Amino acid sequence: MGRSKLITINREIFAKILFVLSASAAIIAVGLICVFLFMQGLPAIWDIGVLNFLTGTYWRPTWDPPRFEILPMIVGSFYVTAGAIFFGVPIGIFAAVFMAKFCPQPIYIILKPAINLLAGIPSVVYGYFGMVVLVPFVRDNFGGNGNSILTASILLGMMILPTIIAISESAIRAIPDEIYEGAIALGASHESATFRVVLPAAKSGVLASIILGMGRAVGETMAVRMVAGNQAVLRMPNEFLSGARTLTANVVIELGYAYGDHRAALIATGVVLFVFIMIINALFALLKKREGL
Repeated sequence: MGRSKLITINREIFAKILFVLSASAAIIAVGLICVFLFMQGLPAIWDIGVLNFLTGTYWRPTWDPPRFEILPMIVGSFYVTAGAIFFGVPIGIFAAVFMAKFCPQPIYIILKPAINLLAGIPSVVYGYFGMVVLVPFVRDNFGGNGNSILTASILLGMMILPTIIAISESAIRAIPDEIYEGAIALGASHESATFRVVLPAAKSGVLASIILGMGRAVGETMAVRMVAGNQAVLRMPNEFLSGARTLTANVVIELGYAYGDHRAALIATGVVLFVFIMIINALFALLKKREGL
């Protein structure tokens, strides 16, 4: 009996250690990424100058002396991400509400796997679709050459849909039925109870889906590179039909042949992108705390 109890205790200790190590894996991975990025990128930022690096408008590695200034890429990333949120969030939330509260079962069993499949399509396939379909569509209907901020925004809006739909639908389905039934008992219609009671009650999950969608849009590389035009020049808000280069596209385009200060500046670009992602998550955490979600 004593031996059996000892074996059970040893199993529990082993399980606790295993669970702690598994839970720590993500923290360790993030920590290693932080160490690498900041050790490699911060010296380049100091050498270039923080203000020059963040607010300058020229990215010219071949000049003598070279200039590494990423404001055009920051603006490009902002416009493309904002456009993706503009196109993707309303469609994603309405689709999630439809699937959770309005969709007939025969349609749901087809629609749900289709959305899951949409999440598994490689970004290069999205990019090819954008080149073949969206670029000519934008060129023929809006002007420009088609490789533009608008095209990239539409494509990214499509790419973030699975994330927004899946998480928002789960959040809506997690709301207890008693809340919906109470609204119906008070005289609300099905639509009114869904949009005025259930959806606000699920706003924590909906906000989480939007934040994760923003993270996908900010971090997307290949598809944006294929359709955005990749001009490393500053674009103003009225130039959505012109091309732009994002922070991620800038890194992937030039890192293969960069060396010395050029490579360090690209890693520093990754530092800025990493900081942006942390700021987005921190703002979401503050919003949740303030709203009591």
